[in-house]
Amino acid sequence: MSFCCGASMIGTKGTLKHYHTRIHNVPILFCPVCHRVEVHYLVENEYDILAEYAHGDGASEVDFHDYVDEADKALAENCVNHENEDPMHVVQNQIDMALDLLSFAKQIDDAEWEQQLKRRLGVLSHRRHKLRQKRTSGGTI
Repeated sequence: MSFCCGASMIGTKGTLKHYHTRIHNVPILFCPVCHRVEVHYLVENEYDILAEYAHGDGASEVDFHDYVDEADKALAENCVNHENEDPMHVVQNQIDMALDLLSFAKQIDDAEWEQQLKRRLGVLSHRRHKLRQKRTSGGTI
């Protein structure tokens, strides 16, 4: 499981750009707090090789699935949350984990980590509030 800035990253697939080549359906990890994106560590080497070959061939677009045989189940098992989950559930899960970490940070007297986690909780709380507003106003998520 990968963590970023006090939150666990969400597993999904996305399009990444390597120089002038777009690579579709790349397994990635996405941080719901700071929006950092990174290639899933289980396919990093394959991504790097494909990206270099595609760039060298001058390809403008390639599909990761066409060239890399990956074990989707192994990738999914490594993630706490996934993009197809209810957004409210994802945010609440992230808040719960951050609160657990905050409790631990207080136990070990790590003031800097406490402040980082409090900032993350503020971002997540704001996102949860926005999701609640959308739901009560009749919007679907």
